[in-house]
Amino acid sequence: MKTALTIGNFDGVHLGHQALVKRAREQVGAQGHVVALVFDPHPMAVLRPELEPARLMNHAQRVAALREAGADMVDRLEPTRDLLSMSPEAFIRAKVERYHPAGIVEGDDFHFGKGRAGTVKTLRELGTRLGFACEVVPPVEIALDDHQIVRASSTMARWLVSHGRVRDAARVLGRPYTIEGTVVRGDRRGRELDLPTANLETAQLLPADGVYAGWAVLPDGARFTAAVNVGTRPVFGGGARRMEVHVMRDTGGNEWAPLPGVPEYGWPLRVELIAWVRDDLMFDSAATMMHQISRDLARCRAELGAFEPSAAAGACTA
Repeated sequence: MKTALTIGNFDGVHLGHQALVKRAREQVGAQGHVVALVFDPHPMAVLRPELEPARLMNHAQRVAALREAGADMVDRLEPTRDLLSMSPEAFIRAKVERYHPAGIVEGDDFHFGKGRAGTVKTLRELGTRLGFACEVVPPVEIALDDHQIVRASSTMARWLVSHGRVRDAARVLGRPYTIEGTVVRGDRRGRELDLPTANLETAQLLPADGVYAGWAVLPDGARFTAAVNVGTRPVFGGGARRMEVHVMRDTGGNEWAPLPGVPEYGWPLRVELIAWVRDDLMFDSAATMMHQISRDLARCRAELGAFEPSAAAGACTA
C-alpha cells in the first residue's frame, strides 16, 4: 500500500491544509494511505512560550477535520526538545523509516528541523536520496468581503477571528469558525434578566469583543440558534474576557430551566460563529441594554435564516 505524508501544525485545517491532503490522496490513489503528522502543541509552546499563537482548534478538532479532508491516519507529534533539536535530515529520515512514504506533500512555506533550517528545497534533496517524491502544493488564495485576495493560512485566520471578521474567517477555513468548550458557572445575571447564558470555558482563540450570531450544538447534536457575546461586560463592572452563549429555544413561556438532556454545568458545548452583529457597548441603564439585546436577538435570527442547516433543522428556533 502506497503511503503519502504531510507534516505540519494544521491549526484550523484551512483550505490550504485541505489542498495538501487532497494532493496526497491523488498521489497514492483510493487504495493508498494518507498520513498527517500534526505537531501538538505548537513548537513555540516549548521553544518560546510567549510567542505561542492562540489556538484555532484543539487537537481533537484537528483530527476530525483532517479525516474529513481525506486523511486516513492523524498522528500527533509531541514537540519535545529532543525532537525539535533534530537536524532536518535526521527528522525526515526518522519519518521515512517509520512510515516508508512514497511521497511527502507540503506547502511552499514548509520548514522543519532544528532552527527551522529545512525548506522544501531540502526536502526535495532528501527525497532523491531517501527514495520518496516531494511535491510542493501552491498556496490557496481567497477573496474576502472587501475583495482583498489573501493566502489561506492559520495566521490569516487568526487575524480575521481576532478582528471579529468571522464570515471572512469561514472563507479561509472552508467552514464556520467553531469554538468548543465546557459550560461553567457564571454570576447568573442573565437569569435575573430572563436572558440565561451558557458561560463557555475554552482554550481556543476568542473573536473580538462584540455580539455574534451562531449555532449552538449540544452534546446530542441538537442545533439551536444562538446569540454570542464576547467581552468584559462593562455594564456589570468589567472583568476578564468571557464568551457567553444565549441558546434561543421555545420554553413555552415558562421561567428559566436548564437545557433538556444536559446538567446545569460541566457539559461540552460547540458554537459555530456565523456573523458579527455589533461591537461591545456600554449602556447607561439596564433598560437601554435590554432594548438593544432585543434588537440583537432579532438580528441573529435574521442572519442565521440564510445559513439554516438542512440537518436537524427542526431543532432550530430561528
